[in-house]
Amino acid sequence: MSDAEQPVAPASDAEHAAMHRALALAEMVRGRTSPNPSVGAVILDTTEQLVGEGATSPAGGPHAEITALAQAGEAARGGVAVVTLEPCAHTGRTGPCTDALIAAGITRVVYAIDDPNPDAAGGADQLRDAGIEVVSNVEEHAAASGVLRPWLHAIRSGRPFVTWKYAATLDGRVAAADFTSRWISSVASRADVHGLRGDVDAIVVGSGTVLADDPHLTVRAGEMLAEHQPLRVVLDRRHRVPPGARVLDGAAETVVLDTAAPQFALKALFDRGVRHVLLEGGPTLAGAFVESRCVDEVIAYIAPMLLGAGPVALGDAGIGTLADAATLDVESVTRLGDDVKVVARPRWADSETVQPMVAAIHVVTDDDE
Repeated sequence: MSDAEQPVAPASDAEHAAMHRALALAEMVRGRTSPNPSVGAVILDTTEQLVGEGATSPAGGPHAEITALAQAGEAARGGVAVVTLEPCAHTGRTGPCTDALIAAGITRVVYAIDDPNPDAAGGADQLRDAGIEVVSNVEEHAAASGVLRPWLHAIRSGRPFVTWKYAATLDGRVAAADFTSRWISSVASRADVHGLRGDVDAIVVGSGTVLADDPHLTVRAGEMLAEHQPLRVVLDRRHRVPPGARVLDGAAETVVLDTAAPQFALKALFDRGVRHVLLEGGPTLAGAFVESRCVDEVIAYIAPMLLGAGPVALGDAGIGTLADAATLDVESVTRLGDDVKVVARPRWADSETVQPMVAAIHVVTDDDE
């Protein structure tokens, strides 16, 4: 049997441990790397000791493997690279990671998920051609269901991953009959929302929400603005957003899209490099996104209060009978102060496909663009 035909040993305990560390490193840069994926990398020396680690830098900066190799230096020679995503084999703003791994003398690469991006895929084959052992699909589920989930969905579907977030009372109201809504959720829930905003690339609302609430849509750490601010996006088909709206200040970049169609808006954002969107609009906008099957995750903050009247969380979503209800799988339920936080995924999200562009268009009404 030739060297090329020798079986490759499965991942060792040390390599599995290194993958867990790489996943944690990737989590630390969630929301800060688009359009690139948030990736973690660890370098083990010939004795399986950790000698280098890194995570993806913001677009234009070094990839995780490059940072980890730089930290390892000569200790990388003869060692193992453990990466959460297949190393890239193409030249974008930076050079191929495969070339750097080969040049560093790495003899084995262990990774979690094949790269679905056709422009970057092929790294594993290139490494094998260079005589490097390659082991794939190590801790694949943990990687695919974690920080890489939005990016993987975006690449496979051609539109950003959409998380719909709302806060409501136990009877499903997002405001009272007189439209007062501050504060339905608890202090703990509101702090959690700022963490959620910090993990996404863009926050989307309609012009109706801007007119009604004048939201700032920024990420705050206590009383201070956080360093990372997602893109603020307003769907404003009728050009109703006033010049003095808080969303137009200089605290973060803002884009006002002259459309009320979710699919068109998401395509425009994908083309801008947005891979994960947080939908914070009102009930009508949420209904349009649900009807177009453009919601991939739902995060609900449920407060222990009853109102009995007032707007509900979800408007018309084109569902006329119980048989057509959108069914969700609950992923987690946690307590936040007095509130309950529920994270769920519509079952259609598992298909990771986009509905046909024209057939799925739902135009938002003027009241809640």
